[in-house]
Amino acid sequence: MKTLRILAMSLLAAPTLAMAQADGPTAQQRRSAEANEPMGIGAASAHDAEAVDRALNGWWRESQATRDQRLAWFRQARFGVFVHWGPYSVLGGQWKGQPNPGYSEHIMRVARIPRQTYKDEVAAKFQPEAYDARAWVKMMKNAGAGYVILTAKHHDGFALWPSEASDYNIAQVSGFRRDPLAELVQAARSEGLKVGFYYSHAFDWEDPDAPGNDWDYANPGGDKKLHGADWWNTDPQFLVNTERYIDHKVIPQLNELITRYHPDILWFDTPGKLPFFQQARIVEAVRKADPNVVINGRAARSKDTNLGDYLDTADRPAELRPTAGDWEAIPTTNESYGYNQLDHSHKSVEHFVQLIAKASAKGGNILLNVGPRGDGVIDAPDAAILAGIGRWMSVNGESIHGTTRTPLDRQAWGDSTVKGDRLYLHVFNWPKDGSLRLGGLLSPPRRAYLLATGAPVTVRNAGPTDYDLTLPAQAPDAADSVIVVETDGPVRGRTGRLIETRWGDNQLLAFDAQAQGTGFTYGDGKTARFYVDGLERPGNRLAWPVRATKAAPAAVSLRYSTPVGPISPQAHFVVRYGATTLTAPVVATANEKDLREIDLGALPLAEGDLSDLSLTIEGAATPVHVFDLRLRR
Repeated sequence: MKTLRILAMSLLAAPTLAMAQADGPTAQQRRSAEANEPMGIGAASAHDAEAVDRALNGWWRESQATRDQRLAWFRQARFGVFVHWGPYSVLGGQWKGQPNPGYSEHIMRVARIPRQTYKDEVAAKFQPEAYDARAWVKMMKNAGAGYVILTAKHHDGFALWPSEASDYNIAQVSGFRRDPLAELVQAARSEGLKVGFYYSHAFDWEDPDAPGNDWDYANPGGDKKLHGADWWNTDPQFLVNTERYIDHKVIPQLNELITRYHPDILWFDTPGKLPFFQQARIVEAVRKADPNVVINGRAARSKDTNLGDYLDTADRPAELRPTAGDWEAIPTTNESYGYNQLDHSHKSVEHFVQLIAKASAKGGNILLNVGPRGDGVIDAPDAAILAGIGRWMSVNGESIHGTTRTPLDRQAWGDSTVKGDRLYLHVFNWPKDGSLRLGGLLSPPRRAYLLATGAPVTVRNAGPTDYDLTLPAQAPDAADSVIVVETDGPVRGRTGRLIETRWGDNQLLAFDAQAQGTGFTYGDGKTARFYVDGLERPGNRLAWPVRATKAAPAAVSLRYSTPVGPISPQAHFVVRYGATTLTAPVVATANEKDLREIDLGALPLAEGDLSDLSLTIEGAATPVHVFDLRLRR
């Protein structure tokens, strides 16, 4: 059984294009399944073993024969658009004049709006007359997206289609006589986009038999944590209710979505609100109804088993942890997924362009969320972001679509993606002196050119695996200029950080380090959460194999925060490289989101072979969030 469980996780993590992905993340670099995916994994139930056996010796194992076929379009796309849209969009992040803290789509839960009130004063007013699926899809296609996913039913339990399984739907509650899902499917397929639906299977605040609503029904799975997070062990009688919810609403509605619209993908969320054996029963029903639909990684998962087709990483990522196999991250344009008229924290086009490139470099997808207004119009800032991404994609899309994990580590100038014998250099930091050093490439270059213009780029050998590229003074694109390097045979490379000591800033993410020791834990990648913990344990260390473009001293700084206090006065950071040791005291920060950058001194970096640059913490008794080291000339 243990072997089969390992198989369930390893198949999700299995690289499919061996040459480009052979040098993917090592075991030490990968997160555990739990750290890799947010929203938690529930405690085991007595019924789970039977569900695992049924899956791994039956329906799930059979489904793996066509997994690569199912995922072919997903791997080709690399970029999609997520749409959170429903009754909550009418409120725009406010209830009774009060702003809603957190995601606006959670306003029913956060404001504890009674079901009847939400139905009468929110859902009944959701009549999106300005909704134009063709305009949405045109905007998404122009942005370079290969697929779109719409929230068919979010946690509020409201169906965005005229469901026959539940009268809590857009036709019977809102009186809206059009079918938004049918219109989106038709528009997407006419433009060549894949299309799918988000369905909240484990969290439903409308249904009295579902987990989550603890203000109307006193059900488990809500903020009060009634009967605990693993309520199925402490309050097993409620399993009768969830079985009824699954049989009468979840499975019938999923069957409706499949038979009516034939989605390419179904996207689930928050599975830990249900015990694993019930999660698995839902996924089995979906797989039976449609063997070809892609299922994301938040459908059914336990500590050892994930029954989806790929892994889901963080919501709202700022940095991306190396993750094996097929995976997807879901940033949003501001800090909310549903429309929030009060949230003006929209990120730049440059941020998303670089995030898409970074994800593709690590073999993953970006599913960028937008939250249309209640009337069905995509808000102007979201539209501007999609248009900006589209301008970049119209020139550089081939460096994203259909690419695979790069065998090279991130370099001072940026990152890279791979497609056969083409290595795409995503240059975020254009060298001011016109000389870019490409390190670690084992396949000899045949030629290089700017993707934007086709202008040739001169390539000169600078070492056994290093090459200097002579670039024009002006970058073709301020966010990400792409250089194509065609190689003699498939792209091959070696890992190890080439530190640019002639110019610039070298960021060594803790996420990318070799974590040597035991008990490491990882942040989820959000802003101020892309950290590694565990260095307070004696003998643990983070290590980055490095070498320099030119022997020279580099100033070293470190970013960290302290989640708990007090900090021992003996606690100090230790950076070692060769015969040099740098130290600095660990001083408590205001909180875990208060990132502090400290200078540690200079390291005399050497050319030639790779040598470990390591970080430890000595004398500490409590965790310290470590984010990155920076090396500057």
